[in-house]
Parts: sequence; C-alpha cells; structure tokens
Amino acid sequence: MIVPRNRLLLWCAVIVLPFTLVMAVEPDAAGISLGCIGAFLMVVVVDAVGARKSLAGIGVKLPEVTRASKDREARLEVQLRNEPQKQRTVRVAIALPRELQSPQEEMEVALPAEAEWSRFSWTCLPVKRGSYRIESAYLEAGSPFGFWNFRKMSPVRSEVRVYPNLLTERRNLAALFLHRGAFGLHAQRQLGKGREFEKLREYVPGDGYDEIHWKATARRGKPITKVFQIERTQEVYVVIDASRLSARASEVKGNGSQTAASRGPAFAESDQPSASKLQPPNALERFVTAALVLGLAAEQQGDLFGLLTFTNQIETFIRAKNGKAHYSACRDALYTLQPRIVSPDFDELCAFIRLRLRRRALLVFLTALDDPVVADGFVKNMDLIRRQHLVLVNMLRPPGVAEVFSRPDIAGVDELYQHLGGHLLWQNLRELEKVLHRRGVRFSLLENERLSVELVSQYLGVKRRQLL
Repeated sequence: MIVPRNRLLLWCAVIVLPFTLVMAVEPDAAGISLGCIGAFLMVVVVDAVGARKSLAGIGVKLPEVTRASKDREARLEVQLRNEPQKQRTVRVAIALPRELQSPQEEMEVALPAEAEWSRFSWTCLPVKRGSYRIESAYLEAGSPFGFWNFRKMSPVRSEVRVYPNLLTERRNLAALFLHRGAFGLHAQRQLGKGREFEKLREYVPGDGYDEIHWKATARRGKPITKVFQIERTQEVYVVIDASRLSARASEVKGNGSQTAASRGPAFAESDQPSASKLQPPNALERFVTAALVLGLAAEQQGDLFGLLTFTNQIETFIRAKNGKAHYSACRDALYTLQPRIVSPDFDELCAFIRLRLRRRALLVFLTALDDPVVADGFVKNMDLIRRQHLVLVNMLRPPGVAEVFSRPDIAGVDELYQHLGGHLLWQNLRELEKVLHRRGVRFSLLENERLSVELVSQYLGVKRRQLL
C-alpha cells in the first residue's frame, strides 16, 4: 500500500497551487504552468513506481518460541533480512496480542550496507498467562524522492509462552530452606519410620508390638521384628480443580502487584495501568503458581512430583517423576490451563486416582468447597482414596468469609449483614473441616498471599514426620 508523505503535500503547495494561480491571472502563461505541473506530476508518478521496490527483499523473522514470565519484561529477538544489502531506513511494527503490552507501537531501524541480517529487541510486558501467537509484522519504507511511503505486511510465525511468575514466591520461600543459627551443612535426624520393608531381625526390648512379624515368630519360635527403611523418594501429586469455582477472583490484601522497577526499565515511567492491575487474579492463577512452587520444593527434597488437573473430566495427568525435563513438562501443561464453567466431577476423579495410583502418595488438592453440593460430593468420594493415600485439601479463603466480631470497622447495617453472611459461610467450612478430619483428611483454609508458603510448609511437615 502506498501512502503520501508530508513532503508530497508540501511540494504540491509550492508548485501546483502557485502555477494554478498564474494560469488564472495570466492566460498567456497557461502553457508554461501546465508544463511545470505536468513535469512535477511525472516525477511524483515515477517516485510512486519506485516506492513499490523500496521493500523488495525485506522481510521479518521472529523466533519460533519465546518464553516469558507474567508481569516481567520480555524481549522478542527480531531479525530483518535485507537481500539487496543496501543502506536504508525501515519502520517496523509487530501485531502483538493485547495480552502482550509494549511501550512502543513501531520502531525505526537503520539497515546497514553489505549486511543481509540485522537484529534488534522488541520489549513487551506479558500481563496474562498462556500461549499467544504472532502472525504478522508490518514494514514501511520511503520512496527514492521521499514523496511516498510504501507499506506491506510480512507474515511471521512465532509463539510467546507466558509462564507464571515464580520470582516473588521463591523469595518468600527462601527462609523455609535455611537452617538458622550456624553456617555450613548439618546432618538432621530423621523422625519416624518408613513403610518400605527391608529385613527381619530378632526382637530387641523396646520394639513395638506393631513391628513384630507374627508368622516369622511362629515359625522360629522366638520374637522376630520387621525393619523398615526410611523412604527418601516419595510421590507427591498436586490435584488442581479448574472448574467454575476456580474462575472466581481471589482476595488480594495490600498491593500485590509488582513495582515498575521490577517489571523493567522500559516500563518504569509508564503511567498506563496493566491488565493485571485492573483485574485481580483468579483462584486458578494462584493454584498454578503454588503447584509449580511445590514442584520445585519436591525436586529439592529428592521426591517425585506429579500433576493432575480436572474439571468435569480428567484434563491432564503427569505421573510423578523428577528432573528438569519433567518439571518443564509440568510447567508446559499448566501455563495454558484456563478455568471452565462446569461443575467438578469428584466421582470420576477419585475413581481415576484409585485405578492409576497404586503406590501410596501425598495428594495435595487445590479446590473450592464453599458450595454445599460440591462439598458433599467431595466428602462422599474421599472414602475411595483416603485409606491408600495421604490427602491434604487446601482452599483459598473466599472474600468476606471471616469469624464473627473479627472486623471492628463495620460502618453500617448493610456491612453488618454481609459480615454475618461471611460468618455463616465460615462456620460451614469449619464443619466441613471436622467432617474431613474424622476421615483422616486435613482441610486448610488459606490466605491468597500465603498459599505457596503454606503448601510447602505442609509438605515439609509431612517429610519431617514421615507420614507417608
């Protein structure tokens, strides 16, 4: 597409308008005036034909996959191909999705002579987790005489994968892995015992009756005790609910967004609010971040980490393993996970766990049970898995759910009734906690900002007490 530049309008004002006035005032000078105007129009037409060749051999190339983190500055490596290898100036614009905010809409790039490829970085800020495709870029170059600009669209194929931002969570968790009070490495005594059988030995005073192997005792005619080895490689599964209740906005206390300096220098002076500021993250966003953080903790402890996501059906199942490749597979399975407006099916979920997970494992559920119907279905199906596995259920505290008289700043009658409604919901959750506790299932109502920290604390507590 050809568009006129300001220079063309200026020369039209300088040449065409004066000679038109001359023809109106002096009819005898009409021939000279028409000749000058015709010559100028001829130059403009020739320049327009030359403008179409200004972008010949110019193309844009983007990397096939770019990995970025939510709310952290990312850079796209852009390559411009200049087949003629002539010096010229080109304006470049990239059609970014609205989830990838950029401080500049276009960029002017000087292509050097005798160089086929030129490289530069395009800064953007991802404000939403997911996978985004970039399919087109736009180029613009001036004509030889500068009267026209020629624009064309260059097709590109690029994918930007926006992962959850784990930087803040990892900083909060650093203190959990530090042994304060001394420097260096220290041996720690393992508490409890494992469940993997190792060998038999003769009875030693002090051994418990539950450790005696009664069949071997009967055969040998003397007490024989079972010896267990400490389990160091255990299976940890995070079960994420991606149904309709996980699409609700989570309650954020204080300013949980990052500062401009942490996002990067390109956005330090930007006054435009990002989408992550305008809309609080939903519960699923917090579940995904906490699951990846727990995966890092399990990797550090030498355990096997697995993943299971569900809605009204099983969405993703990754068997517990360890290693960088396995963690990358879990991250790739979670970064595109979005909530679906359906009710969770705990019947299918627990039947799937019962059939597929034969070895005893730690199951960390991230779900919402403030719906009475959903809670009843969850409690009913826990009997299928609670005897075989160790189950921890975690839920984000819904907005307004608190114990009565916990808010001294109630201003009016409307707020009082809202507070009473929150207390009733809190009481229902407390009753649910007691029901699950009687079945050997631990239920925790956690704050949004403390979700990752509490999950890792629960996991480390299980490791210390050797509950698996």
